[in-house]
Formats: sequence, C-alpha cells, structure tokens
Amino acid sequence: MRTPDVAQRPKGFSFELFGNIRCPTEAGKGHIIKGIFAYDETSAWVGPPGSLKSALLADAAVAIASGADWFGHRNKCPTGVIYFALERADLVRRRLLAIAKSKGIERLPIAVVPAVIDLVRPDSVRRVLDTIADVEAEFYGPDYDSEGARTRGAGVLIFDTWAKLVAAGGGDENQAKDQGAIFANLQRIKNVTGGPHVALIGHTGKEAERGPRGSSAIVGDVDMLVTISGEDIKTATISKANDAPEGPLFSFKSKVHEFGLDEDGDPITVNIVETADAPAPTSRSAKLSANQQTFFRILHDAGDAGLTLEEWNNEAKAVGIGSNRKATLHDLRKALEDRSMVREYGGRWKVNHGG
Repeated sequence: MRTPDVAQRPKGFSFELFGNIRCPTEAGKGHIIKGIFAYDETSAWVGPPGSLKSALLADAAVAIASGADWFGHRNKCPTGVIYFALERADLVRRRLLAIAKSKGIERLPIAVVPAVIDLVRPDSVRRVLDTIADVEAEFYGPDYDSEGARTRGAGVLIFDTWAKLVAAGGGDENQAKDQGAIFANLQRIKNVTGGPHVALIGHTGKEAERGPRGSSAIVGDVDMLVTISGEDIKTATISKANDAPEGPLFSFKSKVHEFGLDEDGDPITVNIVETADAPAPTSRSAKLSANQQTFFRILHDAGDAGLTLEEWNNEAKAVGIGSNRKATLHDLRKALEDRSMVREYGGRWKVNHGG
C-alpha cells in the first residue's frame, strides 16, 4: 500500500525519538513537595472514616501554597492550590483558616470550590477548566504580585472526595469503566492546564488494609497511593508508587484549633493535624498463638508467589481455621500484619522477610 504524501495526511500525535530522551534531573522531575507531590502526577490518599485524610490534605495545601516544608519533605516549588470540596466545604474553609492562623499566615494562593463536580462526561471538563482559569486570574492579581512567580498559577488540584466525584456524574465507584472515564478527563484537564498535580481523597473499603473502596482500577491509574491507618496516631503509608519506595511516609495526630468563643460562650474549634512520632510496632518476637503460627506457615509455604486473600483464607479453612467465624481470619491476618510479618501488594499477600 502506497504511503500518502505528507501534505495529504492528517496531523498525527506528537512524539519523541529515543535519542532525544534525557535522564530526568531533580528539576526535570517537577517536584512540588519532594518525594510526594510532583507536577503532572496523580496521588490518591485513602483511609477509613475519621482517619483525618481531609485534614491532612488541607495541611498539605497550606504548605504547598506557603512554601513550607511538609512533614520533613522539602518544598521545591511553591504554587497555588485549588481545593474542589465536593462535600463539607465549610469544614474545609475552617480547616484552612485554622492551619494558616496556627502558622501565622494571612494570605495564600488557595481557592476552595464548593461544588458537586461531574467528571464522568467529557463535556463537564469545560466548566472545570473555566473555573481553573478564573482562579488563576485571581492568583495573578495585584495582591500576589509581590510574592513573585512562585504563587502564580494552580500547581495542585485537590478533589474531596473520590466517591462524590464518581457519583456526581451518575457513575459507580465499583465500575472500572466509570473510574476510567474520570481519569481520562483528569488527564485532559492536566494537558490543557500545564500538568498540575491531582490529589484525590478517598475511602478504604470494609477491610482497610485491602486499599481503596470500589474498583481496584484506581490503584493502576494513580502514580502514588497513600493509605492512612492508625488510631490516636495515624500513619501515612505509600502502598503503591511508580518511582518511590513503598512503606511508611510519616505519622501525625489530631490537634484541636480554637478560634474563640461563640455567642453562648462555647469554644469554636476544628481538628487539624500535627506531626507525631511513629507508634512502636508490635514485636515480631512476641509469641504467636497456634492458629497464628499455622496461618503464617500457610503463607510462608506459598513462597515468593504468595497468595490472594481468598486463597489464603480457603487454605486456612481447609485445616479447620475460620470455618465457624469469618472474623477469625481477619484477626489472624491483622495480628501478623501488626508484627510486620506479612504484607499485601497487587492483590497478593506474601511473607515480609525484611519487615
């Protein structure tokens, strides 16, 4: 078949030859907060109810916009932040104010968008793009000129929460196709706006250690998945990353900020976050029960391939463990996980030899 003349061919996509590809430098990576937030990437921050995930991202927004380091990670490129609050927008506003006041900050290039946003359908992208343009026009205004280029533009977009983002367009978070449609539209937004970082706040499922609620497609679509766990002291753990080590990122806890008193003399408060020492891990050397030993041995015998949760549970039931009480298997797994003896990645559980 004869190749048509160049002049007659429709214009194709841009490309880059291998010989022109250069090794990325620190600047080339496009860090905002080094090792966590980078331009043209997407992160997901998931945890159960009460895990302070929204408070944590509000804290991140203030650090990013103010130029401050965040939990020991260097701020490489301060930038504007747009926080799309699909729920509890008033709480988001109060948190941002509380965090800024606690740090003595009065002005920040942060905007809160209190709206239910539909990103399932492609035609809804236009309104989000218009909103970003309107916000950036404010960031470029005279009030921020004295701060220079670092405050201009919106380098980070936060969407709170992922479930509401899916549901707003009639989607189902259990369906990979609905999640895929949103990620395609988020990429369209990135392409038009110069590649900001997109941070998604979401929920874990009934078993938090198994990751985000709904379709597992989100795990493959984000550059970094951070899972938040813990009781009084929370730990943010990188569960998946394209080019960063997995494992604990930092620990934090709740801090109550008091604005003052209301008309009845009661304090006006909001929970924000502050750094905390990581909780001491349960000792691996603590004696295991007979069932814990058997449950661990089943996984150990599976070797490097590991087992899916269903396979692991079924093999345990085959030897008489967990047949009468389903929660027994969950308790056994948590006991081993708390000792850092086992870990899950990519849907398979394995013995954590280096834990």
